[in-house]
Amino acid sequence: MSHLNPINQARWARFKHNRRGYWSLWIFLVFFVLCLCSELLANDKPLVVHYQDRTYFPLVVNYTESDFGGPLDTPADYQDPWLKQRLDSAGWAIWAPIRFGDNTINFASTRPFPSPPSRENWLGTDANGGDVLARILYGTRISLMFGLMLTLFSSVIGIIVGATQGYFGGKVDLWGQRIIEVWSGMPTLFLIILLSSVVQPGFWWLLAITVIFGWMSLVGVVRAEFLRTRNFDYIRAAQAMGVSDWRIMSRHMLPNAMVATLTFLPFILCGSITTLTSLDFLGFGLPMGSPSLGELLLQGKNNLQAPWLGLTAFFSLAILLSLLIFIGEAVRDAFDPSKVH
Repeated sequence: MSHLNPINQARWARFKHNRRGYWSLWIFLVFFVLCLCSELLANDKPLVVHYQDRTYFPLVVNYTESDFGGPLDTPADYQDPWLKQRLDSAGWAIWAPIRFGDNTINFASTRPFPSPPSRENWLGTDANGGDVLARILYGTRISLMFGLMLTLFSSVIGIIVGATQGYFGGKVDLWGQRIIEVWSGMPTLFLIILLSSVVQPGFWWLLAITVIFGWMSLVGVVRAEFLRTRNFDYIRAAQAMGVSDWRIMSRHMLPNAMVATLTFLPFILCGSITTLTSLDFLGFGLPMGSPSLGELLLQGKNNLQAPWLGLTAFFSLAILLSLLIFIGEAVRDAFDPSKVH
Protein backbone atom coordinates (compact mmCIF):
# COMPACT_ATOMS: atom_id res chain seq x y z
CA MET A 1 0.00 0.00 0.00
CA SER A 2 3.04 2.27 -0.32
CA HIS A 3 1.63 3.85 -3.49
CA LEU A 4 -1.24 5.41 -1.49
CA ASN A 5 -0.99 8.99 -0.33
CA PRO A 6 -0.52 9.58 3.43
CA ILE A 7 -4.24 10.22 4.03
CA ASN A 8 -5.30 6.98 2.37
CA GLN A 9 -2.48 5.10 4.09
CA ALA A 10 -3.86 6.28 7.42
CA ARG A 11 -7.37 5.20 6.37
CA TRP A 12 -6.12 1.75 5.36
CA ALA A 13 -4.32 1.44 8.70
CA ARG A 14 -7.53 2.33 10.55
CA PHE A 15 -9.42 -0.21 8.43
CA LYS A 16 -6.90 -2.97 9.24
CA HIS A 17 -7.04 -2.02 12.91
CA ASN A 18 -10.68 -3.14 12.90
CA ARG A 19 -9.80 -6.84 12.82
CA ARG A 20 -13.39 -8.00 12.52
CA GLY A 21 -14.01 -5.87 9.45
CA TYR A 22 -10.62 -6.62 7.91
CA TRP A 23 -11.06 -10.41 8.08
CA SER A 24 -14.69 -10.09 7.04
CA LEU A 25 -13.49 -8.42 3.85
CA TRP A 26 -11.20 -11.33 3.00
CA ILE A 27 -13.85 -13.93 3.84
CA PHE A 28 -16.38 -12.04 1.72
CA LEU A 29 -13.94 -11.88 -1.21
CA VAL A 30 -13.34 -15.64 -0.97
CA PHE A 31 -17.10 -16.29 -0.99
CA PHE A 32 -17.56 -13.89 -3.88
CA VAL A 33 -14.87 -15.57 -6.00
CA LEU A 34 -16.31 -19.02 -5.23
CA CYS A 35 -19.78 -17.85 -6.28
CA LEU A 36 -18.39 -16.37 -9.50
CA CYS A 37 -16.90 -19.80 -10.26
CA SER A 38 -20.13 -21.67 -9.50
CA GLU A 39 -20.00 -23.58 -12.80
CA LEU A 40 -16.61 -24.99 -11.82
CA LEU A 41 -17.82 -26.04 -8.37
CA ALA A 42 -21.34 -27.30 -9.09
CA ASN A 43 -22.29 -28.66 -12.49
CA ASP A 44 -24.11 -31.63 -13.93
CA LYS A 45 -21.68 -31.64 -16.86
CA PRO A 46 -18.05 -32.80 -16.69
CA LEU A 47 -15.45 -30.07 -16.86
CA VAL A 48 -13.29 -32.10 -19.26
CA VAL A 49 -13.99 -35.38 -21.07
CA HIS A 50 -11.42 -37.56 -22.84
CA TYR A 51 -13.23 -40.07 -25.04
CA GLN A 52 -11.66 -42.28 -27.75
CA ASP A 53 -8.46 -40.18 -27.96
CA ARG A 54 -10.40 -36.91 -28.26
CA THR A 55 -10.83 -34.21 -25.62
CA TYR A 56 -14.18 -32.53 -25.07
CA PHE A 57 -15.15 -29.51 -22.98
CA PRO A 58 -18.84 -29.91 -22.13
CA LEU A 59 -18.75 -26.85 -19.89
CA VAL A 60 -18.36 -24.51 -22.85
CA VAL A 61 -19.55 -26.63 -25.80
CA ASN A 62 -22.87 -28.44 -26.11
CA TYR A 63 -22.33 -31.98 -27.41
CA THR A 64 -24.88 -34.57 -28.51
CA GLU A 65 -25.19 -38.24 -27.68
CA SER A 66 -23.95 -39.13 -31.17
CA ASP A 67 -20.59 -37.52 -30.30
CA PHE A 68 -20.14 -40.29 -27.73
CA GLY A 69 -21.44 -43.16 -29.86
CA GLY A 70 -25.14 -42.73 -29.21
CA PRO A 71 -27.86 -43.17 -31.86
CA LEU A 72 -29.50 -39.76 -31.39
CA ASP A 73 -28.46 -36.16 -31.99
CA THR A 74 -30.13 -35.03 -28.78
CA PRO A 75 -28.12 -33.07 -26.18
CA ALA A 76 -25.91 -35.34 -24.10
CA ASP A 77 -27.27 -36.13 -20.66
CA TYR A 78 -24.17 -36.74 -18.56
CA GLN A 79 -26.27 -38.01 -15.65
CA ASP A 80 -27.56 -40.86 -17.84
CA PRO A 81 -26.09 -44.19 -16.61
CA TRP A 82 -25.59 -45.32 -20.22
CA LEU A 83 -23.46 -42.28 -21.06
CA LYS A 84 -21.54 -42.57 -17.80
CA GLN A 85 -20.69 -46.15 -18.69
CA ARG A 86 -19.51 -45.11 -22.17
CA LEU A 87 -17.24 -42.45 -20.74
CA ASP A 88 -15.82 -44.81 -18.11
CA SER A 89 -15.18 -47.63 -20.61
CA ALA A 90 -13.54 -45.57 -23.37
CA GLY A 91 -12.10 -42.56 -21.59
CA TRP A 92 -12.25 -40.48 -18.46
CA ALA A 93 -13.95 -37.34 -17.20
CA ILE A 94 -13.11 -34.61 -14.69
CA TRP A 95 -16.18 -33.56 -12.74
CA ALA A 96 -16.96 -30.58 -10.54
CA PRO A 97 -16.91 -31.32 -6.77
CA ILE A 98 -20.72 -31.07 -6.77
CA ARG A 99 -22.22 -33.03 -9.66
CA PHE A 100 -25.41 -30.97 -9.80
CA GLY A 101 -26.23 -27.67 -11.48
CA ASP A 102 -28.65 -25.01 -10.31
CA ASN A 103 -31.66 -26.80 -11.85
CA THR A 104 -30.48 -30.41 -11.87
CA ILE A 105 -32.95 -32.91 -10.41
CA ASN A 106 -31.47 -35.90 -8.64
CA PHE A 107 -33.54 -38.66 -10.25
CA ALA A 108 -31.28 -41.29 -8.68
CA SER A 109 -32.39 -40.39 -5.16
CA THR A 110 -34.16 -43.18 -3.30
CA ARG A 111 -35.81 -40.79 -0.83
CA PRO A 112 -38.78 -38.50 -1.47
CA PHE A 113 -38.10 -34.83 -2.01
CA PRO A 114 -37.05 -32.85 -0.10
CA SER A 115 -34.45 -35.40 0.96
CA PRO A 116 -32.05 -34.88 3.89
CA PRO A 117 -28.29 -34.33 3.52
CA SER A 118 -26.34 -37.29 2.18
CA ARG A 119 -23.01 -38.12 0.57
CA GLU A 120 -24.46 -37.28 -2.82
CA ASN A 121 -26.33 -34.12 -1.77
CA TRP A 122 -24.25 -32.55 0.98
CA LEU A 123 -27.03 -30.18 2.13
CA GLY A 124 -29.92 -32.30 0.92
CA THR A 125 -32.38 -31.57 -1.87
CA ASP A 126 -35.22 -29.10 -2.05
CA ALA A 127 -38.88 -29.83 -2.76
CA ASN A 128 -38.18 -30.02 -6.50
CA GLY A 129 -35.24 -32.40 -6.22
CA GLY A 130 -32.53 -29.77 -6.75
CA ASP A 131 -29.25 -29.88 -4.85
CA VAL A 132 -29.43 -27.28 -2.07
CA LEU A 133 -25.71 -26.50 -2.00
CA ALA A 134 -25.61 -25.94 -5.77
CA ARG A 135 -28.63 -23.65 -5.60
CA ILE A 136 -27.06 -21.76 -2.70
CA LEU A 137 -23.93 -21.10 -4.78
CA TYR A 138 -25.85 -19.93 -7.85
CA GLY A 139 -28.43 -18.04 -5.80
CA THR A 140 -25.79 -16.19 -3.80
CA ARG A 141 -24.07 -15.16 -7.03
CA ILE A 142 -27.32 -13.74 -8.42
CA SER A 143 -28.00 -11.93 -5.13
CA LEU A 144 -24.51 -10.42 -5.03
CA MET A 145 -24.56 -9.33 -8.67
CA PHE A 146 -28.03 -7.85 -8.24
CA GLY A 147 -26.99 -6.07 -5.06
CA LEU A 148 -23.77 -4.70 -6.54
CA MET A 149 -25.48 -3.43 -9.70
CA LEU A 150 -28.36 -1.92 -7.75
CA THR A 151 -25.91 -0.23 -5.37
CA LEU A 152 -23.84 1.11 -8.29
CA PHE A 153 -26.72 2.48 -10.36
CA SER A 154 -28.70 3.91 -7.46
CA SER A 155 -25.55 5.49 -5.98
CA VAL A 156 -24.62 7.19 -9.27
CA ILE A 157 -28.13 8.64 -9.65
CA GLY A 158 -28.28 9.65 -5.99
CA ILE A 159 -24.88 11.37 -6.12
CA ILE A 160 -25.79 13.31 -9.27
CA VAL A 161 -29.14 14.45 -7.88
CA GLY A 162 -27.73 15.31 -4.44
CA ALA A 163 -24.78 17.19 -5.92
CA THR A 164 -27.05 19.22 -8.23
CA GLN A 165 -29.38 20.16 -5.40
CA GLY A 166 -26.60 21.04 -2.99
CA TYR A 167 -24.51 23.03 -5.45
CA PHE A 168 -27.20 25.18 -7.05
CA GLY A 169 -29.53 25.41 -4.03
CA GLY A 170 -32.50 27.79 -4.26
CA LYS A 171 -35.41 26.62 -6.36
CA VAL A 172 -33.45 23.65 -7.71
CA ASP A 173 -32.99 22.36 -4.17
CA LEU A 174 -36.55 23.23 -3.13
CA TRP A 175 -38.25 21.51 -6.07
CA GLY A 176 -35.86 18.60 -5.86
CA GLN A 177 -36.74 17.99 -2.23
CA ARG A 178 -40.47 18.13 -2.97
CA ILE A 179 -40.09 15.60 -5.81
CA ILE A 180 -38.05 13.29 -3.58
CA GLU A 181 -40.62 13.51 -0.81
CA VAL A 182 -43.38 12.49 -3.20
CA TRP A 183 -41.29 9.80 -4.92
CA SER A 184 -40.08 8.26 -1.64
CA GLY A 185 -43.69 7.95 -0.50
CA MET A 186 -44.59 5.70 -3.43
CA PRO A 187 -45.55 2.15 -2.31
CA THR A 188 -42.70 0.38 -4.10
CA LEU A 189 -43.67 -3.18 -3.19
CA PHE A 190 -47.29 -2.59 -4.16
CA LEU A 191 -46.24 -1.19 -7.55
CA ILE A 192 -43.92 -4.15 -8.19
CA ILE A 193 -46.77 -6.53 -7.37
CA LEU A 194 -49.03 -4.70 -9.82
CA LEU A 195 -46.41 -4.65 -12.57
CA SER A 196 -45.65 -8.34 -12.02
CA SER A 197 -49.17 -9.17 -13.11
CA VAL A 198 -48.50 -7.43 -16.44
CA VAL A 199 -44.82 -8.14 -17.14
CA GLN A 200 -42.97 -11.40 -16.48
CA PRO A 201 -40.41 -10.41 -13.83
CA GLY A 202 -36.78 -11.04 -14.66
CA PHE A 203 -33.34 -9.99 -13.43
CA TRP A 204 -33.04 -6.83 -15.52
CA TRP A 205 -36.70 -5.90 -15.07
CA LEU A 206 -36.40 -6.15 -11.28
CA LEU A 207 -33.12 -4.23 -11.36
CA ALA A 208 -34.67 -1.39 -13.36
CA ILE A 209 -37.72 -1.15 -11.10
CA THR A 210 -35.70 -1.18 -7.88
CA VAL A 211 -33.27 1.43 -9.25
CA ILE A 212 -36.17 3.70 -10.22
CA PHE A 213 -37.56 3.58 -6.70
CA GLY A 214 -34.33 3.12 -4.72
CA TRP A 215 -31.95 5.85 -5.88
CA MET A 216 -32.69 8.26 -3.03
CA SER A 217 -30.56 6.66 -0.31
CA LEU A 218 -27.49 8.85 -0.92
CA VAL A 219 -29.19 12.08 -1.98
CA GLY A 220 -29.38 13.52 1.54
CA VAL A 221 -25.73 12.79 2.39
CA VAL A 222 -24.34 14.24 -0.85
CA ARG A 223 -26.71 17.22 -0.78
CA ALA A 224 -25.68 18.11 2.79
CA GLU A 225 -21.97 17.93 1.91
CA PHE A 226 -22.40 20.14 -1.18
CA LEU A 227 -24.50 22.64 0.78
CA ARG A 228 -21.72 22.80 3.37
CA THR A 229 -18.86 23.33 0.91
CA ARG A 230 -20.55 25.57 -1.70
CA ASN A 231 -19.73 28.72 0.29
CA PHE A 232 -16.09 27.87 1.04
CA ASP A 233 -13.60 30.46 -0.10
CA TYR A 234 -11.83 28.19 -2.61
CA ILE A 235 -15.17 27.36 -4.26
CA ARG A 236 -16.09 31.03 -4.56
CA ALA A 237 -12.63 31.78 -5.91
CA ALA A 238 -13.00 29.10 -8.56
CA GLN A 239 -16.39 30.50 -9.56
CA ALA A 240 -14.95 34.01 -9.78
CA MET A 241 -12.17 32.72 -12.06
CA GLY A 242 -14.76 31.33 -14.45
CA VAL A 243 -14.23 27.63 -13.74
CA SER A 244 -17.22 25.65 -15.03
CA ASP A 245 -19.82 24.36 -12.58
CA TRP A 246 -19.22 20.78 -13.67
CA ARG A 247 -15.46 21.05 -13.02
CA ILE A 248 -16.01 22.61 -9.60
CA MET A 249 -18.51 19.91 -8.65
CA SER A 250 -16.47 16.96 -9.92
CA ARG A 251 -12.94 18.09 -9.00
CA HIS A 252 -13.32 20.19 -5.87
CA MET A 253 -16.54 19.19 -4.11
CA LEU A 254 -17.29 15.57 -5.00
CA PRO A 255 -14.14 14.11 -3.33
CA ASN A 256 -15.30 15.56 -0.02
CA ALA A 257 -18.77 14.08 -0.48
CA MET A 258 -17.35 10.67 -1.42
CA VAL A 259 -15.86 10.26 2.07
CA ALA A 260 -19.35 10.13 3.60
CA THR A 261 -20.77 8.25 0.62
CA LEU A 262 -18.32 5.33 0.79
CA THR A 263 -19.24 4.61 4.40
CA PHE A 264 -22.84 3.99 3.34
CA LEU A 265 -22.16 1.66 0.40
CA PRO A 266 -21.81 -1.65 2.31
CA PHE A 267 -25.09 -0.95 4.13
CA ILE A 268 -26.82 -0.08 0.84
CA LEU A 269 -25.52 -3.36 -0.59
CA CYS A 270 -27.08 -5.19 2.38
CA GLY A 271 -30.41 -3.52 1.69
CA SER A 272 -30.20 -4.38 -2.01
CA ILE A 273 -29.63 -8.08 -1.32
CA THR A 274 -32.47 -8.07 1.22
CA THR A 275 -34.78 -6.46 -1.35
CA LEU A 276 -34.28 -9.24 -3.89
CA THR A 277 -34.58 -11.92 -1.19
CA SER A 278 -37.85 -10.41 0.04
CA LEU A 279 -39.33 -10.24 -3.46
CA ASP A 280 -38.36 -13.85 -4.16
CA PHE A 281 -39.81 -14.96 -0.83
CA LEU A 282 -43.12 -13.24 -1.65
CA GLY A 283 -43.16 -14.72 -5.15
CA PHE A 284 -42.69 -11.46 -7.05
CA GLY A 285 -38.98 -11.78 -7.78
CA LEU A 286 -37.02 -13.88 -10.25
CA PRO A 287 -38.80 -16.28 -12.63
CA MET A 288 -39.97 -19.62 -11.29
CA GLY A 289 -37.15 -22.12 -10.94
CA SER A 290 -34.36 -19.55 -10.68
CA PRO A 291 -31.85 -20.26 -7.90
CA SER A 292 -32.62 -17.80 -5.14
CA LEU A 293 -32.06 -17.43 -1.41
CA GLY A 294 -35.58 -16.04 -1.01
CA GLU A 295 -37.10 -18.99 -2.87
CA LEU A 296 -35.19 -21.39 -0.61
CA LEU A 297 -36.51 -19.54 2.45
CA LEU A 298 -40.02 -19.95 1.06
CA GLN A 299 -39.43 -23.68 0.59
CA GLY A 300 -38.21 -23.89 4.17
CA LYS A 301 -41.43 -22.24 5.37
CA ASN A 302 -43.56 -24.57 3.28
CA ASN A 303 -41.63 -27.71 4.32
CA LEU A 304 -41.20 -27.52 8.06
CA GLN A 305 -40.53 -31.27 8.10
CA ALA A 306 -37.28 -30.50 6.21
CA PRO A 307 -35.46 -28.10 8.58
CA TRP A 308 -32.26 -28.20 6.51
CA LEU A 309 -33.92 -25.97 3.88
CA GLY A 310 -34.79 -23.09 6.20
CA LEU A 311 -31.60 -23.40 8.25
CA THR A 312 -29.36 -23.42 5.17
CA ALA A 313 -31.05 -20.34 3.69
CA PHE A 314 -31.04 -18.54 7.06
CA PHE A 315 -27.37 -19.12 7.80
CA SER A 316 -26.37 -18.25 4.21
CA LEU A 317 -28.14 -14.90 4.44
CA ALA A 318 -27.04 -14.26 8.03
CA ILE A 319 -23.37 -14.89 7.26
CA LEU A 320 -23.44 -12.84 4.04
CA LEU A 321 -25.18 -9.83 5.57
CA SER A 322 -23.08 -9.99 8.75
CA LEU A 323 -19.87 -9.88 6.71
CA LEU A 324 -21.13 -6.81 4.83
CA ILE A 325 -22.15 -5.08 8.07
CA PHE A 326 -18.73 -5.74 9.62
CA ILE A 327 -17.03 -4.40 6.47
CA GLY A 328 -19.24 -1.31 6.59
CA GLU A 329 -18.30 -0.66 10.21
CA ALA A 330 -14.61 -0.96 9.35
CA VAL A 331 -15.01 1.43 6.40
CA ARG A 332 -16.79 3.91 8.66
CA ASP A 333 -13.92 3.73 11.16
CA ALA A 334 -11.38 4.12 8.35
CA PHE A 335 -12.88 7.43 7.22
CA ASP A 336 -13.31 8.74 10.77
CA PRO A 337 -10.14 10.70 11.63
CA SER A 338 -11.00 10.60 15.33
CA LYS A 339 -10.34 6.84 15.30
CA VAL A 340 -6.66 6.30 16.04
CA HIS A 341 -4.78 3.03 16.26
